[in-house]
Amino acid sequence: MALSTRVSQRKQIKRKAPRGFLKRVFKQRKPHLRLESRGDLLVHLNCLLFVHRLAEESRANACENKCGVINKDHVLAAAKVILKKSRG
Repeated sequence: MALSTRVSQRKQIKRKAPRGFLKRVFKQRKPHLRLESRGDLLVHLNCLLFVHRLAEESRANACENKCGVINKDHVLAAAKVILKKSRG
């Protein structure tokens, strides 16, 4: 039996938050803003949670439309739902 010649295309996932980048962006955009020592990690975690919710909602929209691929319309509809929920 021949071995498969297919090469895996999975990328390595970074295990650390881009703290230097986040701190630099905060300083450039809001120089007067004072965050606690690990406030940038909370912002990063919040962003990850939003992306996770967006992916779940987009997948649900794609399943409702009986579509095997998540497209731009599914993501936009999911973003509207998530932002509406977060605003109360």
